[in-house]
Amino acid sequence: MAETHRIGVLTFHRSINYGSYWQARCLLDGLRSRGRDAELLDHDCGEVRRAEIRCALQPELPRRTPPRHLRRYVEKARRLHRAISQLPLSAPFPLQDPRQAADYEAIVVGSDEVWNFRHPWYGSKPIFFGDGLKTSRLVSYAASFGNHSANDGIDSLWADKLDRFSELSVRDENSLHLIRSGTGRLPALVLDPCLQFPRSARFEPSEQPYALVYGHSFPRWFQARICDWAERGGHRLLSVGYANAWSDDERVEAGPIEFAQLVAAASAVITNFFHGCVFAILHGKPWLSCSSDYRSIKVRDLVSLLHDETRLVDERVSAAEIAQLLATPVQERVNERIAELGAHSNTYLDAALS
Repeated sequence: MAETHRIGVLTFHRSINYGSYWQARCLLDGLRSRGRDAELLDHDCGEVRRAEIRCALQPELPRRTPPRHLRRYVEKARRLHRAISQLPLSAPFPLQDPRQAADYEAIVVGSDEVWNFRHPWYGSKPIFFGDGLKTSRLVSYAASFGNHSANDGIDSLWADKLDRFSELSVRDENSLHLIRSGTGRLPALVLDPCLQFPRSARFEPSEQPYALVYGHSFPRWFQARICDWAERGGHRLLSVGYANAWSDDERVEAGPIEFAQLVAAASAVITNFFHGCVFAILHGKPWLSCSSDYRSIKVRDLVSLLHDETRLVDERVSAAEIAQLLATPVQERVNERIAELGAHSNTYLDAALS
């Protein structure tokens, strides 16, 4: 193996998703701030690209996107593509043949749900478990199994692959239990890169004339409660990244930078996406979330990790509780918990790459 001091980062960096972009960028920023020559492993697959575009243009299947919104979803995809192309990238190589990737001193796998066996197009891809990668050191940072529950376990084939990692860390309790039960190892529990290395993702607030809505396929009871809150308090609802007919305005076509700026300027954040919660937290905003089938584990474990479980609401939530949550910024105890986890995350990463 040729001598090299580069660090490779392996994740879902080309997903048409704000969270995927920002977790990749923030992890790169964090590694580079520590003097590491880090770049994203630019894997490519035509099947994956087609699946990403289908999902980006039709995010609520089987409900099809109305034609009037398609152009805006296309523009969102273009803006994300341009932003990703400006990140430090390796030479492209086929997803299915990681042996064509360059040599690295170490490869950091994560964050994102890189080990989610249920992911519709990345699930069970051996590259994310280290197969074929040219490095002497495999490390995970804030990796996740997504909505693959700890109750379902890990097959020994995948557990053996994880055992090749010199150091393991995850961002949620579900993933911790899966690794501990499958390999007998106890991974470190660390912060998502957007909370750990937020410098490039944090923007200064401006006026706050709206509450930001981020996500799609919200349950009807949730839509009704939020609309009632907005009407009672005179709040304008602005939906970013996705069309939500119950909002007052939409920025479907927003790129990842505009997304972060809109969070910074919002009076509150209403979301059912993991990184919607993360960005509300790092900007200190009042926020709340409800579960979705695909993201229920990720959001549940995030609020549990930060000891802020009341932010995740269900149909039993009252109008008064919603009003209180959307008027209450991130509490100091949550910031203290983030600082505690951040120190632990720094220690883990420095030791893993030393």
